[in-house]
Amino acid sequence: MNETIRVGVVGTGALGQHHARVYANTPGARLVGAFDQLPGRGQEVAERHGGRGFDSLEALLGECDAVSVAVPTIDHLAVARAAFAAGCDVLVEKPLAPSLAEADALIAAGEAAGRILQVGHIERFNPAADLLFRGGAPRFIEVHRLAPFTPRSLDIDVVLDLMIHDLDIVLALDGSEAVQVDAVGVPVLTPKVDIANARLRFASGLIANLTASRVSAEKVRKFRVFLPRTYVSADFVGKEAVIYRLNEKDGQPDIEVERGTAANEEPLARQLAAFVRSVATRTAPVVSGHDGRRALALAETILERIRG
Repeated sequence: MNETIRVGVVGTGALGQHHARVYANTPGARLVGAFDQLPGRGQEVAERHGGRGFDSLEALLGECDAVSVAVPTIDHLAVARAAFAAGCDVLVEKPLAPSLAEADALIAAGEAAGRILQVGHIERFNPAADLLFRGGAPRFIEVHRLAPFTPRSLDIDVVLDLMIHDLDIVLALDGSEAVQVDAVGVPVLTPKVDIANARLRFASGLIANLTASRVSAEKVRKFRVFLPRTYVSADFVGKEAVIYRLNEKDGQPDIEVERGTAANEEPLARQLAAFVRSVATRTAPVVSGHDGRRALALAETILERIRG
């Protein structure tokens, strides 16, 4: 990577401001600046990290090679299309789009322009997630993602807000399609679904049970994977994992316990560094638009079961 990638951020709210911060310290990247619909907001965030604010989206895109799109989901398609048309590669926050039709249009726009599209499924870059991919084909997965209530992302259900992170990882661990989806969920503090549980059966035989809540008293992100003779319990908050393996010792079954601590690296820093490498080398991103669409499709199926 000899070329410095000029990067920008569209949308500098709760997530976008951190994209600007991390880009300013990402090797191979130079933060050009940011644009936000809120007057002065993009300038304030960009200048804090050595960039500058832009008065229009078009002005920012004209000076960038790549951008992060961290605007509300309903605006992803319009902003990404403008970025592709301006010759920019795009990292768009999750969920990819508010509907599968818009997801397909967004992917098609990127492919037509010959640009890279990465989807911001940040948990794929959590160091603890690396430990989940060490074994073979999983047989059973259990996930708990619980978060205290915050006045953010309340325009979407908890399935699209939180559970979709884990759906992306489950789909990455198992290449087959879900053949049975059972789900329940209820609103608690908002008109949207705030607590949801989904039980999925895949063509491979994998069973996955996922629970997501944004009205919890504590923050929990536990991902448990059961494989033949192996059990992995990963804590995405503590960035650590415990691996249990069934071996034989003196002719008798013996459980070997390995406690691993993942690298103390910020998932967002790993995500944006991977995006910059993809842009610089013109290689496929770790989480492609098609990956994001697959997770969105499964999330929509879960929501249909809940509403039904």
